[in-house]
Amino acid sequence: MEQHRPTIRAQAVALMRQGIPNRTVAERLNVPRGTVGWWRSEDRRARGETYEQPTDCPRCTARDFDRVAYSYLLGLYLGDGHIISKRKQHHLSIFCNATQTGLIAAAVEAMLKVMPLPSVSQRYKPGCIEVKSYTKHWPCLFPQHGPGKKHERPIVLEPWQQEIVDAHPWEFIRGLIHSDGCRITNWTTRLVAGERKRYEYPRYFFTNKSDDIRKLFTDTLDRVGVEWTTLARGSDPFNISVARKASVALMDAHVGPKY
Repeated sequence: MEQHRPTIRAQAVALMRQGIPNRTVAERLNVPRGTVGWWRSEDRRARGETYEQPTDCPRCTARDFDRVAYSYLLGLYLGDGHIISKRKQHHLSIFCNATQTGLIAAAVEAMLKVMPLPSVSQRYKPGCIEVKSYTKHWPCLFPQHGPGKKHERPIVLEPWQQEIVDAHPWEFIRGLIHSDGCRITNWTTRLVAGERKRYEYPRYFFTNKSDDIRKLFTDTLDRVGVEWTTLARGSDPFNISVARKASVALMDAHVGPKY
């Protein structure tokens, strides 16, 4: 680490004790932010202070939060998200197709509406964007977090989560479709007056290996009046299909394709 004069460090510590943020101190004294952060940590340790990260966790502080955004984020998490635990820190990650900029923006917005204090970042990976947010409190909001893959363990909503899904079912459905679903156009041919004609029709698919998550999806579809069927590939009934015209129209009105 670059050496700095004791007077610079003393000035930095004095400013930080006044409540001035690390970034401002670093800019004012022309010192790297990492160095300022280390000085703050050392000063706290010398004074016997224990640092607690500020939290705006709705479950720990009983503050109100955006339940519409949470219902959507819950769908994203159950479909294609996970929480990684390292030491005392956790981060929520949602993986999005890199070309679907609307989905990426929606994931970022939902995270910030549910938990505004932690920053949200994007990590570029081949073909996808990982939208992630760091706070040890994400497991408070997603108690389904646990060791192993979701389809290898029970996934059951807490009563307070089910209450939110019941109040905002379409946001939950939209989150699941945006993570593990799609809207496609199928086609078939029919013989009309001796001539074979091609017909196209839209269809929604949701694919997930977890029996519990598929049931959460289909139970919610039932509540909003969407008809669905299970399609098995081989012997695996992992695919939920919505193909009836009226049901597709409902899905189009409330969900729509990913973009």
